[in-house]
Amino acid sequence: MVDAAVLGASGYAGGELLRLLAAHPNVRLSAAVSETYAGKPLSAGFPGLDRISEPSFTSMADSESLILNCGVVFLASGNGKAMHLAPRLLEAGCSVVDLSADFRFKNLDTYRNWYGQEHASKQINEEAVYGLPELFGDQLKNARIVGNPGCYPTAAILALAPLLKFQLADPTTIIVDAKSGVSGAGRSNFMLDFHYPEVNENVSAYKIAGTHRHTPEIEEVIASFCGLDEFLISFTPHLIPMSRGILATCYASLTSDITASELTLRYADFYSNAPFVSVWEDRLPSTKGTLGSNECHIGLAVDKRTRKVTIVSAIDNLMKGAAGQAVQNMNLMLGFEETSGLESGGLWP
Repeated sequence: MVDAAVLGASGYAGGELLRLLAAHPNVRLSAAVSETYAGKPLSAGFPGLDRISEPSFTSMADSESLILNCGVVFLASGNGKAMHLAPRLLEAGCSVVDLSADFRFKNLDTYRNWYGQEHASKQINEEAVYGLPELFGDQLKNARIVGNPGCYPTAAILALAPLLKFQLADPTTIIVDAKSGVSGAGRSNFMLDFHYPEVNENVSAYKIAGTHRHTPEIEEVIASFCGLDEFLISFTPHLIPMSRGILATCYASLTSDITASELTLRYADFYSNAPFVSVWEDRLPSTKGTLGSNECHIGLAVDKRTRKVTIVSAIDNLMKGAAGQAVQNMNLMLGFEETSGLESGGLWP
């Protein structure tokens, strides 16, 4: 049994981590750090956790020694904090899964340009593994620190990786059009755009024309994995009036006259050892099919007239796009079954 701590436990992803870890067969949830709810039960922040009596929320100052004795620590705070916390945690022997952007980029110039700060732990960043198990599972098994992917990048990269790895599409033609539920903005985001009257019965694009921070993350990971000198995409995110879920619709020009059936078989073979990725030939995915699960559903179609492919990828942004994937990464890092604590499928209807 491994002791686990969650820092930044009062956010949406933090709450999902608490729920998953409390039920994990190989983990004892030892610390839930939240300055907002310190001294209160977990149900104060998440009513659905009212059956969990221990631990209560605590402050960082009151639980530091406990945290340093944990086998695994999840960092679920905002960008710029994990790179200051990680060195001491690793020195104490903790395995670290960071849900912020601090350890997602190998190119730290990219991190500085998009997140507006110099990286404080460059040496540790060099050893960090990008936490997308379907692409980097072997590396994760020996990792001390993992940069958990962003939600949009998870959906987009899983949709595009086989296509570009096998050189089945022209990489200069990639377009990603994605929709996300409001929880992707985070629990502490009180900007006007996320107020109920603004979001309800409304769909809106934001951070268009290559200005969203997840753009360079998608580009760097795809370029590295697929052996491309450069990879640029046109990425447009949208906010839709639901709590959670991401649907990424990706477009590309094919390099040959491959059929949809043939392409589906290539995808199914690529993900044959990926327990949380399902590739469908006879239907397209939807966000409700992945709700509350760590699954990614992928479907595709080919337009013979234009020799273009459309690939649709659906995930729950708080699960496969955040907390669920973090637990999946922990399982690989610590030698547990990859699916431990994550076996439940999506809620339907």
